[in-house]
Amino acid sequence: MKEASLYIQLDNLLVNCQLCAHSCKIQEGKFGFCGVRQNIQGVLYTHNYGKLVAVNVDPIEKKPLYHFFPGSASFSIASAGCNFRCGFCQNWQISQLNFLKSNPPGEDFSPAKVVALAKQHNCKSIAYTYTEPTVFLEFVLETAILAKQAGLANILVTNGYMTDGAISRFKPYVDAANVDLKFFKESSYQKICSATLAPVLDSIRLLYDSGVWIEVTTLVIPGENDSPEELSGIAKFIAGISQDIPWHISCFHADYKFSAYPGTPEQSLRLAYDLGKSSGLRYVYAGNFRGWGQDTYCRSCKKILIKREGFNIVESQLRGNKCVFCQAVLPGIFS
Repeated sequence: MKEASLYIQLDNLLVNCQLCAHSCKIQEGKFGFCGVRQNIQGVLYTHNYGKLVAVNVDPIEKKPLYHFFPGSASFSIASAGCNFRCGFCQNWQISQLNFLKSNPPGEDFSPAKVVALAKQHNCKSIAYTYTEPTVFLEFVLETAILAKQAGLANILVTNGYMTDGAISRFKPYVDAANVDLKFFKESSYQKICSATLAPVLDSIRLLYDSGVWIEVTTLVIPGENDSPEELSGIAKFIAGISQDIPWHISCFHADYKFSAYPGTPEQSLRLAYDLGKSSGLRYVYAGNFRGWGQDTYCRSCKKILIKREGFNIVESQLRGNKCVFCQAVLPGIFS
């Protein structure tokens, strides 16, 4: 265990965790909503520090990030736990845990070991992903500081349910983030994620304003968030921050508590794609889907700048961050 960051000690051994938007008030001996932070005699401890349940080398496109070091490898890690309870979670075996009922899973890693392995595997970045990086902030920050010193970038793949205080800790060291904007209805966030919408929207704005490169993902779930009104609301929100933020609309596949749901039909992806474009977004991509929607086009001359097949780049027409045909700048980080 390690003493947690971002909490306040209250009377009667009570603590107030200020890491995420749940802002849990935790009694002595109890855990916060994330299931990994425990109040022990008035001190908040994290149980998942340095306990990694996933360690992989992934293409950056898998995060997904399409305008951040495209074609590069990202050293991807996770500790157990999450501050959401999504019924469609594809990583529920490692995210939906409570250490009060089970021993901390995972293999012991130090920040230095993670950075060394990332360098050894010729990765350009370290991605904190698979579960929710907010709930292992202490390990993320210690690793990210060393990564910066070693010339590596840092990436959050996050649900965005964090406080301004957490973002202020992350922002000096985080270069890019993919934020899941799962719904545009308060009721859906409450019913399906046991969370609320506003903190996610605030985090997207604040991360963008902090200079972090942002891309947004929405998993299109039949019957839950695939109406024109909701998809249009998401697209317009993103475009209101910046029309250059890429929006990844992703195919749903049945999993966990949503095993009876059908997969996303192609027409729903097409609807979301068209609504994104008509809302002013310049870069909309279809994920978990093969056929169309993966390529990056120049917004000026309309030619393909990056052609993709799955997570692989098969053709690039960029020189630095500029189109080789018309020299228009492609927003993002490319070197």
